[in-house]
Amino acid sequence: MLLEFYGETCSHCLIMKPRVEKMEKEKGVKVEKYEVWNNKDNVKKMAEYDKDLCGGVPFFFNTETKKFICGSVPEDELLDWAGFKK
Repeated sequence: MLLEFYGETCSHCLIMKPRVEKMEKEKGVKVEKYEVWNNKDNVKKMAEYDKDLCGGVPFFFNTETKKFICGSVPEDELLDWAGFKK
């Protein structure tokens, strides 16, 4: 499962949004998205996965590989995180 934790107006999250949407469309994957700045339940969910890995958003976590991303990254790194090789 691919998870994204983000803040509604976070500048780095906004940079990643079109990259995630493109990957979902082109690769046929689904990224479960959780807004954490305005949702306390999502903050708790993020804490289950972000065990001193990032501490902020955007935070991406792949539950199968345990790979994670902190902040904004280029498209190729996002694809690698999701399990797609170059």
